[in-house]
Amino acid sequence: MPDISTLTAQKGLRIKDIEQIYLNAEGGKNARLRRVTENGEVKHVKTVKERISVLSAYENEYEIDEDTFEAELKNRDTAKNTIVKTRYCFPFDSHIIEIDVYPFWSDRAILEVELESENERFSLPDFIDVVREVSDDARYKNTHLAQSVPHDEI
Repeated sequence: MPDISTLTAQKGLRIKDIEQIYLNAEGGKNARLRRVTENGEVKHVKTVKERISVLSAYENEYEIDEDTFEAELKNRDTAKNTIVKTRYCFPFDSHIIEIDVYPFWSDRAILEVELESENERFSLPDFIDVVREVSDDARYKNTHLAQSVPHDEI
């Protein structure tokens, strides 16, 4: 688990509280809704994602209004729980580091770096200790967590 005080000391830090809700698949593509709160401001986002490899996906992500968000909830995938997480985002060495901290884990977090290509090199700050690469481990995908984490732990 990352040291939160070290994360909050990072220059350019943005903290987002995220509720992530999965929708029934649309033409074989995964769809989700997010309610994102940052500095007291709430945004609603819909994403349709199509996986092209273990590391890459096409994403069509766009902001929606609250009424559309509420209407989209009618298409919620009831087999998946809402995922709640806090995302810590900060710039480092020409990339944005995103670290997701979940209330149901006290011993781990997920780090993500968006890259231009799967072969792009990047570095991480010295204070980040990566225990294991999980990009190809389905158990750490949010869609799997939404199915496997008991609702009362979310």
